[in-house]
Amino acid sequence: MRILMLNDDGIMAPGIRCLAEELRKNGHHVIMVAPDRERSAASHSLSLRADIPVKKLGLDEYAVGGTPVDCAVIALQKLVTEPVDVVISGINAGQNMGEDVLYSGTVAAAAEASLLGNRTIAVSINAYHDQIYATAAIWMCKMLEMGIVGLAQPHQVLNINFPNVEVDAIKGIRLSRTGHRKYYNFIKIIHEMDDGFTYRIGGDLPVWDIEHGTVAEAVSEGYISITPLGFNLTCGEAFPQILEWLESHQLLQVKP
Repeated sequence: MRILMLNDDGIMAPGIRCLAEELRKNGHHVIMVAPDRERSAASHSLSLRADIPVKKLGLDEYAVGGTPVDCAVIALQKLVTEPVDVVISGINAGQNMGEDVLYSGTVAAAAEASLLGNRTIAVSINAYHDQIYATAAIWMCKMLEMGIVGLAQPHQVLNINFPNVEVDAIKGIRLSRTGHRKYYNFIKIIHEMDDGFTYRIGGDLPVWDIEHGTVAEAVSEGYISITPLGFNLTCGEAFPQILEWLESHQLLQVKP
């Protein structure tokens, strides 16, 4: 397969390097386009009205001085000259479950590629340190052999989270809901001044709502979790209540 690889941890991050190496060992053609430094939590941001440098580091390997979404855009509109079979973003150093998917540059890069009509997969590992990337890399190659790309549809992202365990400790794969999480002590005040203060975002570790059927439950029990993320941004469930409100105020149709 021809595979475009993206991430938000940077072009030299061990996650993308480990997965790229395993993919190549299994005969896949890999093109890597990633930020030149860590851009975690960049979400779906674009670097508008800025000159973004791109540096070729080697064969089919590019470092971009922008966000993960910048990488997806420049890769698919300039650097990749032939269609790819799938876009894989990751392996991310940390989980992407619950509300993390809204902040994640890993998921956002995959989402941008999906919106451009590609089949995309976001890959993350549930650990902030001492990650066992080889497990996710080996299993991703297995899942590619099993035809997982056929499950990835345009305008969707297959969001895959791995428990941080050795290969033999994986119990299986579960289809999971995104679920929820909470961050406490989300900010830290660095310095107080008379006219303000400076602070840093990034507090305590998240607390997961380990509900039945969620990503958090799956990875906590040693399973790989797959969650299809969709980008139909309209919440159809809210229509009846809003229509009732419009009708009650005779606003459903505006008279000329």
